[in-house]
Amino acid sequence: HYCETYADLAFGLTAVLPEFSRPAGQGGPAVTLRSVLLGACQREFENLLAAMDEQTSDMDPEEIDALRKSRRDRLRANTRLIGALFLRKLLATKVVGRLCCELTNCSSDQPPEEHAVECVCELLNSVGLTLESQLAGAEVIEQVCQRLKSLKDQKQGESKTIIYCKRIQFTIQDLLDTRGAGWSKISFKSAAKTKEEIRQQQERDEVMAKCSSNKHVVTPGAEKVLVGQRPSYLNFGAMP
Repeated sequence: HYCETYADLAFGLTAVLPEFSRPAGQGGPAVTLRSVLLGACQREFENLLAAMDEQTSDMDPEEIDALRKSRRDRLRANTRLIGALFLRKLLATKVVGRLCCELTNCSSDQPPEEHAVECVCELLNSVGLTLESQLAGAEVIEQVCQRLKSLKDQKQGESKTIIYCKRIQFTIQDLLDTRGAGWSKISFKSAAKTKEEIRQQQERDEVMAKCSSNKHVVTPGAEKVLVGQRPSYLNFGAMP
């Protein structure tokens, strides 16, 4: 998925096409690109959530698993796109905050579905650093993380069985650990670099490899990165 690229494209379009005139005969203010994006993302997200609950009893088990995986991947990709749009100031903090609370059922004792938990973890891993730097966002982060911490160990009724599978428990714990580390993670993904950057990285790897007595040395080839930052090209004020 090219969520970052699509979000960059949308950000560029706001400078070229900030708003659209309504068709003749239709009243009301001009339509803005931001409002169109918000509406499109909301409709797609709601449709994908609804599709997760559709009955598939007439399909083979393998087909059902493949379909559910496809739907789950699309839902997570849509979530990442929402996060990328927020980081480019195309979606407001209150929109992301409301989505996080709805996905975790913060106003209810009913535990959310697994795919909803995956989505909120995906979203917070994408925007957590920036969201928590804002007063309203910090309150949402604290509320949602406390909710996720409770859900991770929640059991079914009187039984000792935890309601979520190990994969979801690990996903929640990974998010909580990332937040506890100041939204920093060890990344093994290779990104495009210049020859000079590659040379400098190799030198750092060699130095770290020799420092075997340092328990906090990052594995050679890996990098400790901050997640959820705004793109570096954004150097203007906050979204109104």
